[in-house]
Amino acid sequence: MYMKFSVIKPFDPWRSPMCTCPRKWVLNTYTGCGHRCLYCYASSYIPNHFTPRLKRMVVERAEYDLKHIPRGALIEMSTSSDPYTPPEAERQFTRKLIHRVLSRGMRLLITTKSDLVVRDIDILSKHLGRVAVAITITTINDGLARRLEPGAPSPTSRIEAIRLLRRAGIPVIVRVDPIIPYINDEYRALRDLIKRVADAGALQITSSTYKAKADSLVRMKRAFPELADKLDELYKVRGVRIHGYMYLEERLRYSYMRMVKEVAEEHGLIFESCREGFTNIGTPGFACDGSTFTFPEVYEELRRL
Repeated sequence: MYMKFSVIKPFDPWRSPMCTCPRKWVLNTYTGCGHRCLYCYASSYIPNHFTPRLKRMVVERAEYDLKHIPRGALIEMSTSSDPYTPPEAERQFTRKLIHRVLSRGMRLLITTKSDLVVRDIDILSKHLGRVAVAITITTINDGLARRLEPGAPSPTSRIEAIRLLRRAGIPVIVRVDPIIPYINDEYRALRDLIKRVADAGALQITSSTYKAKADSLVRMKRAFPELADKLDELYKVRGVRIHGYMYLEERLRYSYMRMVKEVAEEHGLIFESCREGFTNIGTPGFACDGSTFTFPEVYEELRRL
């Protein structure tokens, strides 16, 4: 019998051929996101995306959905909005939802660009073995980050969040995502970024290249006008269209992923790529989204290391 869910939805309704994520559910506390990242893909299909607003009766609707999802299922918060978008600092609805998701026996993957996640360590640390946090860091240059992600907390604060989460025993994945040609793709900068997050305790690097949508490419070119022609050449002329996105050519994407993989492995980190089509490049046995760490048996093995 078909069950219509209210606010918790199956992941990837478009069934992208490039997606290698495990089966999971997605819960977005908010519609839209206040981090205002230039490269955001969700702005192409969510109206007024950079004006975040709380979903109507989100806690009550989530409680209904949770009754119909099997215990032990994986729920990700979030994919179309950051669960710690700026209004969350005052409203605290993500915190309420985390408590309800974990109290129902679900596994939880939090994906965020915000250090506000450390506020909820008290809840997360009570459910070790069923939780993991993925923190996106595209650069450790705070000035560049302010141009790329003007509404997000600084990379410095996110690295400190990694340290605090790991101190509490919570597995942390770092998403070096997206890598954007001419902007944050320089080898030494990526090497320094990966070293910093490894020193802070990150366990896995997941990386991906910038996949342009028409609106995000316009934003990128406005913010970096000196690169407009180069970005057009890479994406509109030499790039390829895959499932509604403008991708870099495969050769260039592969070279970026190999570079990040090699540096990650030098620091003893797991490596995976996201929606690149390179199924054999990652560390065997680990999911691209970092959700492998939400299995109790994996967490117990990690504790023994």
